[in-house]
Amino acid sequence: MISETLERYKSYFDAFEKSMNGESASAVHARRREAMKMFLELGFPSTKHEEWRFTNVTPISQTQFQPSTLSSIADVALSQIERFFLKEADGSRLVFIDGLFAPDLSSVDKKAQRITIDSLANALKGNVSAVETHLGTTAAFDENGFVALSTAFMYDGAFIHVPDNESVANPIQLLFIATGDSQPRVASPRNLVVVGKNAQVSIVEGYYHLRDQSYFTNSVSEIVVGSDSIVEFDRVINESDSAYHVSGIHIAQKASSVFTSNAISLSGLIIRNNVTAVLGGEHAECTLNGLSLGTGAELIDNHTAIDHASANCDSHELYKAILDGKSRGVFNGKIFVRKDAQKTDAKQTNKTLLLSDEAIMDTKPQLEIFADDVKCTHGATVGQLDDEQIFYLRARGISLDDARDLLTRAFALSVISKIRIEPLRKKLDTMLQEKLRHGRLENA
Repeated sequence: MISETLERYKSYFDAFEKSMNGESASAVHARRREAMKMFLELGFPSTKHEEWRFTNVTPISQTQFQPSTLSSIADVALSQIERFFLKEADGSRLVFIDGLFAPDLSSVDKKAQRITIDSLANALKGNVSAVETHLGTTAAFDENGFVALSTAFMYDGAFIHVPDNESVANPIQLLFIATGDSQPRVASPRNLVVVGKNAQVSIVEGYYHLRDQSYFTNSVSEIVVGSDSIVEFDRVINESDSAYHVSGIHIAQKASSVFTSNAISLSGLIIRNNVTAVLGGEHAECTLNGLSLGTGAELIDNHTAIDHASANCDSHELYKAILDGKSRGVFNGKIFVRKDAQKTDAKQTNKTLLLSDEAIMDTKPQLEIFADDVKCTHGATVGQLDDEQIFYLRARGISLDDARDLLTRAFALSVISKIRIEPLRKKLDTMLQEKLRHGRLENA
């Protein structure tokens, strides 16, 4: 017998299935049904699960979120969301309101003629072969209830296909904007990025809000990186202070590919980021960078897993957290080195700066190595601002607050500076300083 919560989501799925009409007989929908069956078996994770023992998602499971539908989407004007644009990086932009594509707010660069930049819903209607081949295959849903739930309701999101030997000059921006209306809603954006051989693309995925209301974003992005290709995937999470955000980034890399992720988590009541990368071809390189900023009562949990499935691959990982007030951070980073993955070079670093005596950090770096000719290192540090550095700055006429902000900003910029897109770096630096100032005033 399933619980009332699972019964509610089953009823949502039944209604969703009825709206599919002829599509309910497709292979994609068969995958949805399989995922819904798995979700009903798994349910939402609890703190009894090792992967979730520091993150209690009971507030998510107990809130009666309603799924977003085309009829429920509020009208949003371009003027309301322009502040989220990277105007200096004038490329393609796809906008999603409460998880559903808004074509009138979106813009696709006409110069990228051979590049497919569209909504997933349009791609599904067009029976695009790359979608049918890859959708739901990189993100396994048999162990994670949130991924299973996302797969069951996968309908809209971004679909990007970069063919062999193509390069996208300007970043592609994906904007997911929550309206935060009076009815708490759940959005399940699903993104699929397929990059061919010897290709290059930069993507910026941003989550923003219009009102400070409770809602739930359950996002999954699947990224397939072809051999000899270069992909940068930057993420900005700036949800409502009352919102819940669970995301899964699943990367499959082929030989000699280079993938870089920079994930910046700035706001949300509970944020859980799961990143899984499989280095499936020799000489692949994967870099995962992350920065979390908590100033109030946020819980920001980053779980990463890099699977060295082939020889001669490199991975680099740097995750930092700045925690003030009563915020809490979690980092769990796993590096797997399989038996035949000789000549692996893997480095993992987690650093946390605590600005408050009430802030808490739980960190757990992990290595599982089954090969003998490897170079693997990991380390974690948790500490406070250096009193000597503060004294040095104050001795030169800088106030205590400004000295703390300068040192904190320097700590964060070592991650932000790794982003190659200059307008995004500047935007994040401004957002960081504003939140630090606001947090200091709130916690004074």
